[in-house]
Amino acid sequence: MHLNKKITVISALLLAVVVLASMTLQQPQRPADPPVTNLKVLPKKLTFRQVDHIMDDWSASLGVRCNFCHVRDNAANKWDYASDAKPEKEMARHMYKMMVSINKKYFKAGDKDSLGMVKLTSVNCNTCHNGKAKLELTIPKRQGFGPPPGGAPGARPQGAPPAGGAPAGAPPAGAPRQG
Repeated sequence: MHLNKKITVISALLLAVVVLASMTLQQPQRPADPPVTNLKVLPKKLTFRQVDHIMDDWSASLGVRCNFCHVRDNAANKWDYASDAKPEKEMARHMYKMMVSINKKYFKAGDKDSLGMVKLTSVNCNTCHNGKAKLELTIPKRQGFGPPPGGAPGARPQGAPPAGGAPAGAPPAGAPRQG
C-alpha cells in the first residue's frame, strides 16, 4: 500500500517536470510574414495572412488566379503584389469600394427587414460574379403570361384543374381511356 503511494507521487513529479520542460523549450519560430504595401482600399493594419485570405476569397469569386491582378517579378522570382501595372487591380479596388458602399447603405449590422428579422445578408464579389471574371448581361426569357409567382388569390397555375375538377380538355370522369 505504501509502495503504491510512492509510485504515484514519483509519477506525478516526473509528469510535472516533463510538462514544465516542454513549456520552457524554445518553440520553433515560423518565418515572419512579408510586409504588406500599397493597400489603398483595404485597412493598412492587415497582416499578409489576412490579405492573402481576402485575395483567396476574391479569386474564388471571380474564378481567377493571382496573375489576373498581379504581375510576377521574374528577376526576383516572386510576385510583385504592390505593383499597379495591371488595370484589373484598379478595377478590383473600384468594385470593392462599390461593394462596401452597397453594404453600408442596405445591409447595416443589426438592421431589420420588414418582418422585424435581423438582416444577415450582404453582397460580396460572388453575389454578381458567380465564379466568372467578366460579367455577362443576361435577360431572362419570357415564359408566357399567367398568374404572378406564388399565385394571386383565386388564381390557378396554367393547366391546373379548376377546384374540384379535371384539367381543361380532359375526358369526363368515368369515361373509358383511349389509347
